[in-house]
Parts: sequence; structure tokens; C-alpha cells
Amino acid sequence: MPKRGKKYTNAVSQFDRNKVYDLQQGLAQVLQCTYAKFDESVDIAVRLGVDPRHADQMVRSSVVLPNGTGKTARVLVFAKGEKESEALRAGADYAGSTELVEKIKEGWLEFDKTIATPDMMGEVGKIGRILGPRNLMPNAKLGTVTFDVERVVNEIKKGKVDFRVDKAGVVHAVMGKSSFGVEKLTENVLSFIDKIIQLKPSTSKGIYLRGISVSSTMGPGFKIDPLQVRTLVKSS
Repeated sequence: MPKRGKKYTNAVSQFDRNKVYDLQQGLAQVLQCTYAKFDESVDIAVRLGVDPRHADQMVRSSVVLPNGTGKTARVLVFAKGEKESEALRAGADYAGSTELVEKIKEGWLEFDKTIATPDMMGEVGKIGRILGPRNLMPNAKLGTVTFDVERVVNEIKKGKVDFRVDKAGVVHAVMGKSSFGVEKLTENVLSFIDKIIQLKPSTSKGIYLRGISVSSTMGPGFKIDPLQVRTLVKSS
């Protein structure tokens, strides 16, 4: 197990790590435990009652957080003609067709998110081995293979978060920055959990939201009461 620094140890020693908190209390604890000199991200981990080995229990989608993530993504759009122009007008950082594919083949990866119009996927598929392992491949299930380029560029710039359940049945995502404060982080978390609940597979049996924890980039994690969060989602 890695050795923890003094600042981390001091932060952990102030709180009961086994206690289960209400969402707002847990987020407040997270913010009290931030000690880095930079604006730490606040992350969430949600353990679901699904078996990702079965295709019909895969939970994967995206959600636009109401307060964004605190980071503006660099967006690349694979498109041509009018759709290329539309992407640039919407605020895409890069847009183009085969010239971008060739540039990426040469090792250029100065972007965070990609979008592709359906007619470009044949070309984009040629660099799938480069984009895929980096989670940069446009995906129809995430809405990033589309002719509605303007809308998707706007969503990503506003704070669209992609997520998928991992092999252990856990979904990880960034909920914002510590500078957001408890209120904005709470709004983001509720929006995220609402989307997770909507995606519950019909084949998932028993308890669906089995565990939630929140943490900052450098700080400890805090357990959150899933029932309380579900209640907040229903009332929001």
C-alpha cells in the first residue's frame, strides 16, 4: 500500500471514514479535506447492482452537468463541407476531415473530445486503434456520431460528461471543482445520479444504487447514503 503524505494523513485523521453522510455533509467534508495548491476536482464513484459481463446490464451514457465540470474541453470534429463550418461556428477547437485523420496518425493528440458526422466514420475507423484506448473515439451511444454537430459541441463545452460502468460494477465521473462549493456540486451530483437511475437495466435485480462515495483529487473519499440521494433526486 503506498505511503501517504502528512497533509493527507492529517486530513483523514479529522473525520470518521466509516461514517455514511448525507450528500451535502459528505461534500462539505470533501471540501474541508482539500489541501493542494491547485483547484482540486471533485469525483464521484457509484457502485451499481449490475453485472457488466452481460451486455444487457451495461450502463453507459453521458450527461450535461448543470454547472459544468470546471474544465473547458478541447473539441475536435471530423466533418466536411457545411458541417465543418458549422462545427467551427459552434465553438469547436478543430474541425476537418482526412487531413485531421492523417495528422493523428502522425502522433498529434491535442484534444479532449471528438465528434464525427456519420459519413466520416469510415475515415475515423482507420485511427480507431489510436483513439479507442484513449477514450477519444466518437460513439453513437454517447451521441458523438451525429449530423447535429452544433448541439453536441455546445453540450461538451457546457460540461458534458461521458461515463460507463467498469468491470467491478462502478461508475466514475468528475462532478466539478472544489471551488464550486457545496450547492453547485450537489446540483451536479443529483443530475448525474438522476441519469444513472434512468439507465437502470430491466434485468438488474435487487438494489441498484448500492454505494456512493465522493472525494477530491488529493483527498480521502467519503461514503454517501444512496437512499438519501435517491430521495433528493425524486424531489428535485
